[in-house]
Amino acid sequence: MRLIHVLVPDERRGPILGALDEKQIDYAVLETDERSGEAVLVEFPLPSDGVGDVMDALRDAGLEEAEYTVVGTAETASTSTMELLEDRYSGDFDPLTRRELRSKARDMAHDLTSFVWMIFLSAVIATAGLLLDSPAIVVGSMVIAPMVGPVLTASVGGVTGDREMLVDSIKLQAIGLAVAVVTALAFGYLLKAFSFVPQLQITALGQISSRVAPSLLTVAVGLAAGSASAFGLTTKGPTSLIGVMIAAALIPAAATTGIATIWGFPVVAAGSLVLLLVSVTGINVAAFVTLRYLGYRPDEFDWRSWAFDGTGRTATVALAVAAIVLVAGGATFATYQQITYSREINQQVSSVLDDPAYANLTYVSTNTQFGFTGNNFEPETVTVTISRTSDREYPNLASRLQRQIAAATGQDPAVRVHFVDYQTAKPGRQSLAPVGESGTTGFRSLRTPRSQSPLKAPYSRSSKGSSGS
Repeated sequence: MRLIHVLVPDERRGPILGALDEKQIDYAVLETDERSGEAVLVEFPLPSDGVGDVMDALRDAGLEEAEYTVVGTAETASTSTMELLEDRYSGDFDPLTRRELRSKARDMAHDLTSFVWMIFLSAVIATAGLLLDSPAIVVGSMVIAPMVGPVLTASVGGVTGDREMLVDSIKLQAIGLAVAVVTALAFGYLLKAFSFVPQLQITALGQISSRVAPSLLTVAVGLAAGSASAFGLTTKGPTSLIGVMIAAALIPAAATTGIATIWGFPVVAAGSLVLLLVSVTGINVAAFVTLRYLGYRPDEFDWRSWAFDGTGRTATVALAVAAIVLVAGGATFATYQQITYSREINQQVSSVLDDPAYANLTYVSTNTQFGFTGNNFEPETVTVTISRTSDREYPNLASRLQRQIAAATGQDPAVRVHFVDYQTAKPGRQSLAPVGESGTTGFRSLRTPRSQSPLKAPYSRSSKGSSGS
């Protein structure tokens, strides 16, 4: 529910009140004095989804919103036509007006001190969560990260032509991501220097291995998060939960960059940094495009006159655009290469495992680690995770996978096969009998063949595996 106040000059009073009557809106008129001439203050309640339609009608009737227009929130309203208005606008999607959008975006902005402090704490929590391989802790770091504010204000500044809002928001995003990476570096260094966390293979941690490089899924997450944040901003609801999705695409990647640097994995650090740049670019572009699609435009703004005004701004704009194009283009090309290579690997692994000799194996996942070979950035190691239900060894599987991958891709990475063992117990093959010993009661299973041994744990890892180079 909205409560709207507009100041109407006397000469436009008739047409504007007539527009409200035509929309069947009950209003109150308060006589007042303007600085020059008579004016009235018109006040009326309205369902939230009807604001855009009614304000358009008032503008057509001659209302100048810039003179005095206040759109407030009302808990409830009781008028003779309110139920009719609610029925009329109940099924409409009416995004916020441009001024409401700017006001809501500005309300999400943080001052620099609080923003940096919250990013610092979020990066500390994310670093701890990644090293502990704890999804819950990583999610907690996302909740407190205030990255959604500068992302949305940048998009709003872009679509409304507010240069100051756009520039300040981009600077704030850059500061936030830099603080996150530096915090992860410093915190990781302290943990390693004082032996709180030993030297470890960080790519073996699930929370880190999923963020070592861009992929089709991570790009999709960034684009969807940016679009969802912009769409949520245009509605009357809160955007706090959407902010978690924005942080999910940025903060863990920034923390991974710092961790990989400290633990001596420069390739992983470079990959996660590219992931961070791709994600932040995708989020901002998706948010901007979504707002443009919803119809938000600046009133009057000439980008060419702003950029080429002869004050030296032309060179600055050109350098900024060139840097953005270079980073975005390089990241996009690298992402495309990795996505294409990963897809080809998945197809080749599936092709090999379709052989009846591997009927007891189930393909789980593939993790590719890239590195510099001479002057080229190429895949170094491909780790294929496969589940099995028996202790049978497959000594030639890794070599066969490597030959298949090398023939299909033209690359020659080392291939490692990681087996995950699990047991199955078929119904009716075993029974339980009570047993008591030393005053205790319990159950024991009747003897069964080794291949049908009782299930001890729902999931267990085995160090058994084979590798090829």
